[in-house]
Amino acid sequence: MSTPRKRPPRLAILADWSGVLEGGWRSPQILLLLFAAASPIAFEAWSVLINNFVVEKAAFTGREIGILQGLREVPGFLAFTVVFMLLVWRQQTFAILSLAVMGVGVALVGFLPSVWGIYFTTVLMSIGFHYLATMEQSLAMQWTSPRELPVVLGRMRGIAALASLATYGLVFGALTLGGLSYLQVFLAGGLITVGIAALCRFGFPRFRNPVHQNTAIVLRPRYWLYYALEFLSGARRQIFLVFAAFMMVETFGYAARDITLLFLVNCLISIWVAPRVGTLIARWGERPALVLEYIGLIGVFTAYAFVETGWLAAGLYIVDHLFFALAIAIQSYFRKIADPADIASTAGVSLTINHIAAVGLPPVLGLVWVLGEEGRTTVFLIGAGIAAGSLVLALLVPSAPARGNESAFWTRRRAAA
Repeated sequence: MSTPRKRPPRLAILADWSGVLEGGWRSPQILLLLFAAASPIAFEAWSVLINNFVVEKAAFTGREIGILQGLREVPGFLAFTVVFMLLVWRQQTFAILSLAVMGVGVALVGFLPSVWGIYFTTVLMSIGFHYLATMEQSLAMQWTSPRELPVVLGRMRGIAALASLATYGLVFGALTLGGLSYLQVFLAGGLITVGIAALCRFGFPRFRNPVHQNTAIVLRPRYWLYYALEFLSGARRQIFLVFAAFMMVETFGYAARDITLLFLVNCLISIWVAPRVGTLIARWGERPALVLEYIGLIGVFTAYAFVETGWLAAGLYIVDHLFFALAIAIQSYFRKIADPADIASTAGVSLTINHIAAVGLPPVLGLVWVLGEEGRTTVFLIGAGIAAGSLVLALLVPSAPARGNESAFWTRRRAAA
């Protein structure tokens, strides 16, 4: 007699992408996936070319690239202002508007190939990018249960990686086969993004949010661990985003096609890994996932500091990218401890906290970078130190986060009292 086949657990089904269309094509989850797919089309077209573009067209050095990346993060620092925007627009409408602004900013880059023109278009692109990121996070938390959130976030990362892969492939083909200019590639990426924003506006109904959101800036002492994790995450991620890719171009002489190919490899891996990372977090819990991430990043940043070959630097870049996929555990942790009415406001506040170090760190480290090999080593060792601080905080995440059980530290204090 054959053994009955066990039905896969619900989370395994979610991880395999089935059930996505249960609500039809015009469901909230499909809109979230469309937001997640649209953003990389503009942002990745910008990020994969910007290092070569600014060096070739505007003679940027480490000083200018540090300023550029610092300016790019200013809108993220101001993300707390989202609560004021929500007095005028619904969250869904504001997300679509942000996506369109992002597309316009990228479309204009090639038309303004000067230092100040690049600064201006970068800030415009970044305004749309960071407000969209805030709304994506907020809407995902409101439209998804705490148990399923890490899986949905992983799925969103997977679809974003797929969109990035398509973008990198098109950019690679445009540069090698089509002979297109920087201007044409930036323009195409921006206009496609604006077109998707129009689809989101006219192709979907207005969805209701289950809980009315606070329209004031919310800062609660019991969220302190979440704020601290976000702060160090922002500082650590900036070192990766700004200086790891710039090192490929300046130190190891990677051409735009080489950088695009490296990003393609990252996306191929992320398409498979990201949804499974979400499932892993749902099964393991947030603390083990964060501990694994930070231990890995300590090793990666330390290796960055002393790497001497281009192929090894590329390998570290891929490993670095994989560890960052575990960062969705921070959002999953917050969803379990948050008052549902605080989600939209705190999404903006947390992004601001995430960008406090992001605004000031790139210009300062850019000055360190220009000192030569010792400067590069110092920059990445600082990244390793920040990852070590994050590891300490991760150990304070309780095994079962909930309202009233926000951190192991406060739990022990209450027990002692």
